[in-house]
Amino acid sequence: MLIEGNTLRRPKLQTLLHSDPTSLYTSPHYDDDFSASAANNGDTSSTPTTSSTNASPYTMSPWNQSTSSPFNKSPWLLPSPAIHLFHHHHHHHHDNNNPDYPENGLIGSLVREEGHIYSLAVYGDLLYTGSDSKNIRVWKNLKDFTGFKSNSGLVKTIVISGGKIFTGHQDGKIRVWKISSKNPTKHKRVGSLPTLKDYVKSSMNPKNYVEVRRNRNAVKVKHFDAVSSLSLDEEEGLLYSGSWDKTVKVWNVSDSKGLESINAHDDAVNAVVAAFRGYVFTGSADGTVKMWRREFVGQERKTNHVLERVLLKQETAVTALAVNRLETVVYCGSSDGLVNFWEPDQKGGLSHGGVLKGHKLAVLCLAAAGNLVFSGSADKNVCVWKRQESGIHTCLSVLTGHTGPVKCIAVEDDDHPRKDDPRWIVYTGSLDKSVKVWRVSEHAPELSMNQGWDIPSGGGASPAAGKGNGNNRKSPLQNNSSNCNSHSNGEYQNRNRRGELKVTIIN
Repeated sequence: MLIEGNTLRRPKLQTLLHSDPTSLYTSPHYDDDFSASAANNGDTSSTPTTSSTNASPYTMSPWNQSTSSPFNKSPWLLPSPAIHLFHHHHHHHHDNNNPDYPENGLIGSLVREEGHIYSLAVYGDLLYTGSDSKNIRVWKNLKDFTGFKSNSGLVKTIVISGGKIFTGHQDGKIRVWKISSKNPTKHKRVGSLPTLKDYVKSSMNPKNYVEVRRNRNAVKVKHFDAVSSLSLDEEEGLLYSGSWDKTVKVWNVSDSKGLESINAHDDAVNAVVAAFRGYVFTGSADGTVKMWRREFVGQERKTNHVLERVLLKQETAVTALAVNRLETVVYCGSSDGLVNFWEPDQKGGLSHGGVLKGHKLAVLCLAAAGNLVFSGSADKNVCVWKRQESGIHTCLSVLTGHTGPVKCIAVEDDDHPRKDDPRWIVYTGSLDKSVKVWRVSEHAPELSMNQGWDIPSGGGASPAAGKGNGNNRKSPLQNNSSNCNSHSNGEYQNRNRRGELKVTIIN
């Protein structure tokens, strides 16, 4: 087990008001690159979710109060005996013949008391989790497999391509890791973005400096604020990084070379996603979603991204993006709890399709798989939406159980899907320090009751306002007394423009 001693320091009031609550009590960030780690396959692996009792501003936040959920009677959410069986049945991972596993619902929980979960990535049979402890944990068959450590602080985002693991950090660094060929439990840092060579070369030219704040300049090839989002274009071998420094940078995956720096927004970039047909979408705390068209320039294949259009402009911050590449649908989550979406129109472009209202607090993460869209929120729930061929979206279910905001989602195919029934394994990471694992089918289970809760769908919404109702439909899968369409302005006053929790100190 990786054990790290944190020194408790009393932060300044200004730090409390403007920082991540979970980063206030971590040890200082050092510029050192790498610290070796050892594997530990101890007894603790997947366990029922427990909330942390560690003292932190998060635990004192009004966002962390336990409330009864209107969705807790859903048959998708009934406790599964599988939760308690993973200690003895790791070899049954995703086995549909195992009677202990539910067809729909919670499979189990992964808990390791070392940090709030901020990022997830799935690679083969491995699950990578990033937290504010600086450690990246690796899970295999829902069991703690190994881990490695970076001294770059909070791990905000993880993507994996061709055996390379890219991690984006709070201090603005992007680290590159590889699994050891001799020992699969060990990960070695093999570089950073930008490379030291490119950074030194760029720093020699005064034209490559930008003013980051008064009397301070920085080399533009490198992010100088938190890296909030990473996205891969596998076909072109490109990596996109979005940062709170308001820029999006483009990297070549094969040689880690920086190709372009885009001054994308007027405020922090919270999300970037490489989509379809050479388009890239970015979302920002400035309330906009922008659509960029990629062009290649010269024999060196340098990139040039041209702003095609602004899809959304609103008062509330854009916090998450996801793309259904097969159907060319774009989803955007906001700090007001809404999910806007755009779909193909008859002219070959994108038109605003509607707004999905399923959360009472900010949407913090999105993921798309098949015909499903998953939205995780500060209200501790995950909504499962299904897109019909007509473009209408219905809410299949709400996954409940986390005791803190849901910060990240990763989805993979079920190993043994049933015929005509696509099923997915969904991983949800939360600030309650746990990862929950779910099986979700695109075919909803039958309910004996039908209470009717208005679900917005495609069409009729104003993209400028970001609060249109669309064509309301009654979902066959609802539970009692849902307030999903209630969005009071006062509910979001404790969330800043970057979609991060704020702490107010009252003397």
